[in-house]
Amino acid sequence: MVQCRSCLCLVAFFVFSVMMISSVNPTAEAKPGIHFHKWEVKYAYKSPDCFKKLAITINGDSPGPTIYAAQGDRVVVTLTNTLPTENVAVHWHGIRQIGTPWSDGTEGVTQCPIMPGDSFTYEFVVDRAGTYLYHAHYGMQLSAGLYGFIIVSIPLHGVPEPFVYDQDRSIILKDWYHATTYEQATSLSSIPFGWVGEPQSLLINGRGRFNCSLLNAPSSDHSEICDATNPECSPYSLTVVHGETYRLRIGSLTSLSALSFQIEGHNMTVVEADGNYVEAFETKNLYINSGETYSVLVTADQDPSRNYWITTNVVNREPSTPTGLAIFNYYPNHPHKYPPTAPTTGPLWNDIASQLAQSRAIRAHHDFIQPPPPKSDRVIVLLNTQNLIDGYNRWSLNNRSLTLPHTPYLIALKQNFTDAFDQNPPPDSYDIANYDISKVPHNVNATSSNAVYRISFNTTVDIILQNANTMTPGSSETHPWHMHGHDFWVLGYGSNKFDVVKDPATYNLVDPIMKNTVALYPYGWTALRFRADNPGVWIFHCHIEPHFFMGMGIVFEAGVEMVGTLPTSIMGCGETKRLMRP
Repeated sequence: MVQCRSCLCLVAFFVFSVMMISSVNPTAEAKPGIHFHKWEVKYAYKSPDCFKKLAITINGDSPGPTIYAAQGDRVVVTLTNTLPTENVAVHWHGIRQIGTPWSDGTEGVTQCPIMPGDSFTYEFVVDRAGTYLYHAHYGMQLSAGLYGFIIVSIPLHGVPEPFVYDQDRSIILKDWYHATTYEQATSLSSIPFGWVGEPQSLLINGRGRFNCSLLNAPSSDHSEICDATNPECSPYSLTVVHGETYRLRIGSLTSLSALSFQIEGHNMTVVEADGNYVEAFETKNLYINSGETYSVLVTADQDPSRNYWITTNVVNREPSTPTGLAIFNYYPNHPHKYPPTAPTTGPLWNDIASQLAQSRAIRAHHDFIQPPPPKSDRVIVLLNTQNLIDGYNRWSLNNRSLTLPHTPYLIALKQNFTDAFDQNPPPDSYDIANYDISKVPHNVNATSSNAVYRISFNTTVDIILQNANTMTPGSSETHPWHMHGHDFWVLGYGSNKFDVVKDPATYNLVDPIMKNTVALYPYGWTALRFRADNPGVWIFHCHIEPHFFMGMGIVFEAGVEMVGTLPTSIMGCGETKRLMRP
């Protein structure tokens, strides 16, 4: 039962009703529900930051509709692709897809893309309460606006959350580019290489503010391209009542930016991370990477005669993007009345130590610890580098840059299509003794690969992510790594080269948090452990969209022989065409 104080009367009435039913039928209990959604993915002109741009929307909206369900419910989404020139696929970020790996929504891994004019039905069970996301997983369509929330509540007889609040609200963060995904992808795939640059705006619940005067177009044309009076780009306003405590579910689906998040004058208590309960801690600033979700508790305990700023700022990269703004509105003040103070600018963008300290502070709540296996059966050390392949800029793991095959791995492995991808196993490590992570390597060349890590089912695997210098001297970047199909235990972080002998002794095996997305900090390492207990084929990749586009990811398989009959709806590309011939 959700511990929301304002809901207690309604819940009490509902419980009384169930008890009355049970007195007639003692076996009566709450049954899982089914939630049907019908989505049309289409282009629409949107002005989320006042600049008019063609966006990819769901039923005309970006962000898309929030999916609400209770733990154990089934979600059915029928998606029709009306984009005239683009395929599409949607990933349900944080949903493990137990028993339905074909609904993970990863083009090239678990399904063929949904072609223009076609429809596809995703069907899956949300097996855990928490805060999750969905977004496009084809090309670079996340940058174009196809994203949203999945909010999973506790069922009637579920274990209560270890915190209380009055109201439940959600905030989704996004960085926004004015260039199209076609332009960005072409620049990344060209010689000479063209980087996507910093975003033009930061959006809070789909709203931001771009300075229209920065446009090069004649002033007479500004209103057609960029209209600061457009209500689409008025700041989002979160209305609160003095004295009440709010659960804010905060998610980030940025294409590039790591962010800080603050509410002027208010402390936040972190209580959930990626759907797992956290040993609560207080902070004035929340760092959040792309793909992460948090729940924080905020009490409206400041002067109620005025409003306050909600701000988000870029960290980890020297920012040129303006602060993202929203309003923390104390009722009955007007929701769009600007606060009398200047917006907060957030922490220093390059204060990595502060970000690392927050990551280390996130531990499992003492009543919800899921102890990790004390040892692993396999250790995979992944060196994360920037490289060249035939003159093209790429990102690699152990000198292999991921290229997805035309035939999705799940189908190829299930049908034993051995010629669909490279059958040679990728390396489990790199030349640890001789590689200098602090310098640009003498040889920056790498190779393309679509090979798969084959993992024995139900074994325990450690993955050590090792960061290094890019091809630019003195440069190493933060990477948020996201795993499909599993949560993992975050065992530890380091700020130098991982020592395979000494560093495992520092692992947190007592109360590590479980997450699906974790940060790898500059020149450092991150250690995680997971049990390969979900049959299927899963991708593990950097959640910075241009980095993933440039090959920063791996694919692993475990127990694929246990996967049931594959639906023909996921087929139609590559070698799967022969399965559909009469």
